[in-house]
Amino acid sequence: MGEHALLVELADAAAAEAFHAELLRRRASGALPGVREIVPAARTVLLDGLAEPARLAAELPGWEPRPGHARVGTVVEVPVRYDGPDLAEVAARWEVSPEEAARIHSSAEFRVAFCGFAPGFGYLTGLGARYEVPRRATPRTAVPAGSVALAGPYTGVYPRSSPGGWQLIGTTDAVLWDTGREPAALLSPGTRVRFVPASRTGADR
Repeated sequence: MGEHALLVELADAAAAEAFHAELLRRRASGALPGVREIVPAARTVLLDGLAEPARLAAELPGWEPRPGHARVGTVVEVPVRYDGPDLAEVAARWEVSPEEAARIHSSAEFRVAFCGFAPGFGYLTGLGARYEVPRRATPRTAVPAGSVALAGPYTGVYPRSSPGGWQLIGTTDAVLWDTGREPAALLSPGTRVRFVPASRTGADR
């Protein structure tokens, strides 16, 4: 990534989220000057724009990131129709009805842990370990744009049609990636997200 970048590897996803939150807190307080970009991933965080990456690397062992997430701005509401072809299977894994599975999912507040896979695709956490589901044994060759899906600890929304192996529980008309919009991505790391059942959006709410 160049001589002004630093890639920090963390033990697990929780440590990466805590470290990312700590970085944002320090940058907001002015204690992290010169950082142009902070890019979290599943178990790493990339910092770019550092004048002295080695100096920061030497300081990191002394940091003690506080638990908690970096929450950015207001909650983004994503309208969703819980009509996905895998909803019944997911509900069976959770040992609830499809209607209850939709209620559980729409009752949670999510956070974008990191982005990747495709422009505009966010990996959202917030359901908790009880509701983790595996990827499909056989991925689909084409998942429609706007599909709301689950895999492992994450919820995601496919911004465009593409192959995929996540469990599809719903669909949304929200535009996740639009190059004519600023910013182009609806979701970015730290963004708070709620999925709102279609019957509770607009005039029905």
